[in-house]
Amino acid sequence: MPTRHVAQRDISIYFDAKVAYGYTMKQISYTKSAIRVLRRLPANTTTLIRAKIEAYAQDPSSQANNVKSLKGREGIRLRVGDWRVIMDDQGTVLAVFDIGRRGGIYD
Repeated sequence: MPTRHVAQRDISIYFDAKVAYGYTMKQISYTKSAIRVLRRLPANTTTLIRAKIEAYAQDPSSQANNVKSLKGREGIRLRVGDWRVIMDDQGTVLAVFDIGRRGGIYD
């Protein structure tokens, strides 16, 4: 029986596709203050912030350069332009505590 030649690039593409579907999205919960801020923002800003939060919930490594752990308090911050999202990523739920401008969110 003749053997079939498989190119190295075909194997890596198959492997990447298999890994990409292995992620499961975490459930996202928003506090009342975070929802209040999102409702007051322009629609395009709200859409951008929610897209970044959902991208982090889907695959945390995709937002690795925009996420840092906070000093002096628990949680992490997600940078979205001039906006900051304070979150907690413990367990299966991504809790969004607060959303605000970069200057006043840490007070």
